[in-house]
Amino acid sequence: MATPRVLVVEDEKNVAEVVERYLVREGFETDSANDGRTALEMIQSNGADLVILDIMLPHVDGLTVARKMREAGDQTPIIMLTARGQESDIVLGLGLGADDYMAKPFSPAELVARVHAVLRRSDGIVDPGAPPIKVGDLRISPQKREVTLEEKPVTLTQKEFDLLHFLASHPGTVYSRESLLERVWGYAVPGDTSTVTVHVRRIRSKVEKDPDRPVHIKTVWGTGYRFDMEQEETA
Repeated sequence: MATPRVLVVEDEKNVAEVVERYLVREGFETDSANDGRTALEMIQSNGADLVILDIMLPHVDGLTVARKMREAGDQTPIIMLTARGQESDIVLGLGLGADDYMAKPFSPAELVARVHAVLRRSDGIVDPGAPPIKVGDLRISPQKREVTLEEKPVTLTQKEFDLLHFLASHPGTVYSRESLLERVWGYAVPGDTSTVTVHVRRIRSKVEKDPDRPVHIKTVWGTGYRFDMEQEETA
């Protein structure tokens, strides 16, 4: 098998060098770009197996790079880096199709572990032969990786679909954020679980009629989340 190549897009030279050093130590090949414009040119000309993408970049920011990649049909996995700590950036990045994010400062070892996990699961964790799941007006089709609500298509990113299908496939079972991070993202090491929280919030905004009062994806306070098969009560 070819050695996976990771493009590191980071304008802080010391950060980029540390990340590349850890990646090479783990057997990856690396390329680097210190601005968004160069990154887009390299992605178009050379491609990559995964992109580590900082949000704050000169010329073209990381969110724009991710958007342009997805608009061009490029589904290369993306892990976003952010120094802002602003949830709006994180939510927007994941909504553009990023697979994960890490906030600076971060552990390079954890980042590399996430690279391994994302590459292992870049094709998703859903068995396409699994039967569709139907709960009231919500339908989840593994074969087509499609979700409909009231017969209208719901647009989900790959990871949003994986998480929704996993929870819906195990109704009534409570999963901690750490457990979901391991089962859906594939991280066998402790890490920041906020990506799970953000994904759940985004899914609720798309499949729950009232995201503030979810019927299906319930929070079990102090523990995690569960999927309920019950339908919304009508007056």
